Amino acid sequence: MPAKTIGVIGGGLMGHAIAQELATAGHPVRLVDVSDEALSRAMDRIRQNLAMLTRLQLIGEETAARTLAQLEPSTDLARAAAASDVLIEAVAEDLAIKRQVFRDLDRAAPAHAILASNTSSLLPDALASATKRPDRVLVAHFFNPPYLVPLVEVVRGSATSEDTVSTIMSLLREAGKAPVLVAKAVPGFLINRLQIALLREALSLVEKGVVTIEDVDIAVRNSIGRRLSVAGVFEVCDVAGLDVVEAAAENVIGELDGSTRISPLIRERVRRGELGIKSGKGLYSWTPESAARVQGRIAKALAEIRRWDQMQAP
Repeated sequence: MPAKTIGVIGGGLMGHAIAQELATAGHPVRLVDVSDEALSRAMDRIRQNLAMLTRLQLIGEETAARTLAQLEPSTDLARAAAASDVLIEAVAEDLAIKRQVFRDLDRAAPAHAILASNTSSLLPDALASATKRPDRVLVAHFFNPPYLVPLVEVVRGSATSEDTVSTIMSLLREAGKAPVLVAKAVPGFLINRLQIALLREALSLVEKGVVTIEDVDIAVRNSIGRRLSVAGVFEVCDVAGLDVVEAAAENVIGELDGSTRISPLIRERVRRGELGIKSGKGLYSWTPESAARVQGRIAKALAEIRRWDQMQAP
C-alpha cells in the first residue's frame, strides 16, 4: 500500500504514540492539538519514546530520525484534515467533544478520507451520525502504549463500507500492528469485555475472603498471564483438550460472579479519591519509587515480548 497522509487529532496519552507509530511505518503524519504548548509536550514524549526504543534496540537511530522527519505538528485542524487520507481522533473520551471533532473533520476532509476514532467505549454509529459519510467512519482502538502493544480493535458501524474496513486493516497490518475486526459494535468491544469479566471474578474472590489482592496478582502473573502472551484463549483450549475444558467449566461456571455493578472494592476507593498510581493509593499504596518500578517492569517485559515477536516474523 502506498504511503497515506494521516492526521491524528489530539496529542495526549494515546494520540502522540499513535502518530509516532504511523510515522515510524513511513506515513507522513500531521499531529493536531489545540496549542503549541500541547504539541511541544507531545513531541517531547515522542522523542523520549524513540530514545527508549533505540536504547532497547527495538529500532535504530536512523528509524528514530526518520520518524521525527515524518511528523508535522499543527494547531490548524482544517488544514491538516484537508490534506489527509485517514484521520484518527484521539481526544478526550467525551461523546459531545468527539462528535464536534467529527463534524469539523467531515467538513474539512476530502470525500475519500476515512474518519476513525481511538475511543475505548463509544460506539461508531454515535460518531458516524455527526457526519455525512457514515460509510467512511469506524473505530480504530489502539492499546497503551501503541509502540509496544500491537493490537488495534477495528470496530465497524452499521454503515461502514467494506472498502473502509479493508483499507484500515491493510494500513495497520503494514504498519506492524495486529488489527482484529469487531464485526458487530458492542459496548466494550472485545478486550475490555474480556478484561472486565476477569476483573469482576477477581474482585468477587477478594470480597469473599477466598484470596488476597496480592495473591490474585501473583497467581495471574505466574500462570495465565505468561501463557496468554504467546497463545490465545482458544489455542489454549485446544492444547488442553476440549474435553478437559468442558469438565472444568461445568464444575465452575455456575459459581462465577454475575454482578452487574462494579465491586465496592473499586467504587468506594474512587469515591475516596484513591485512584491508583496517579493519587498515590488505590488497591495498593504507591510511592514514586514503587510506581516507577512497576511501570518500568511492564515496559521492559513488553519490549522483550515485542523483540520475541520480531524474531518469529517470517
